[in-house]
Amino acid sequence: MTARHIVLVGLMGSGKTTVGKRLAARLDRHFVDADAALEEITDRTIAEIFEGEGEEAFRDLEADTFEELLEHHEDCVIAAGGGLVLRAENRNRLRRDDVTVVLLDASPAFLASRVEAKAHRPLLHTGESARDVLTRLHEERAPLYAEVADITISVEPFHAEEDKPKQAMAARLADLVLAHEAQVTA
Repeated sequence: MTARHIVLVGLMGSGKTTVGKRLAARLDRHFVDADAALEEITDRTIAEIFEGEGEEAFRDLEADTFEELLEHHEDCVIAAGGGLVLRAENRNRLRRDDVTVVLLDASPAFLASRVEAKAHRPLLHTGESARDVLTRLHEERAPLYAEVADITISVEPFHAEEDKPKQAMAARLADLVLAHEAQVTA
């Protein structure tokens, strides 16, 4: 069985949305940003949910939205929120046979150079530096990402070596995903 969904996971700033859009175009699939879908469903921003109801309520909504995307959406590429892996139920969903999980991996220092404390990144509004927050999140989440990843790709070499790193990364990922899906169905 060929995977119906390709889910990109990784920390904020790893390129899940921009690379995901390019990957979806290469594979002729629809693209969905899970955080944007959550905001559309709830008619609230992630920051508003964090502020009004807290992180736990956000994680509940995130899990429900992710389940909805997997169950009731056409074959697609999904850019998952960075913390999706925190819940065991989501990790179980990511291990399903109809899901291929791609980890976009990068060091906290690299990611910190790419992210800003914008409204859609409430975890960066803690008073800590972006690098400290990302280091903490990396330590917490790296084993969880590794647990669910079918494919892992290091983001940094593409940025160091390519003129158009996100396009190059999407091209490489398309090859890796197709090879993985062929192996799974063999």
